[in-house]
Amino acid sequence: MGLLDSLTSALGSGGDAAQAGAHGSVIAAVIEYVNQQPGGFSGLVQSFEQNGLGGVVGSWIGHGENQPISPDQIQSTLGSDAISAIAQKAGVSTDQVSGILSQVLPHVVDKATPDGEVPQGGSLEATSLLGALGGLFGKQG
Repeated sequence: MGLLDSLTSALGSGGDAAQAGAHGSVIAAVIEYVNQQPGGFSGLVQSFEQNGLGGVVGSWIGHGENQPISPDQIQSTLGSDAISAIAQKAGVSTDQVSGILSQVLPHVVDKATPDGEVPQGGSLEATSLLGALGGLFGKQG
């Protein structure tokens, strides 16, 4: 569990370690989920667009302020099967997954698209995201 341990450690540098651990677990699980989906990252973006949230996900990809998303919007976009799978892999409840993703997914997508474009090949690079997100969440608290 190298990635999960690294995420938990990086995110735990500020604030509540249990909360940081949950965030790290969910981020690791969602990166794995995205990379295993047909179309990878592009497929994730397409899911948001098909659910009327193209402007929201577009704000995360593009330069500028990230628009917020609610846990209910996350749930309806990803679907209960995906939320359950992420929750099981991360070891948290499905309610926690939707809530955590509503907080961290905009940052994950933003950091995965530093040039304002979806990555070639459609995969999220976990190592580079770890560094970018660790610095972001490490400043909290």
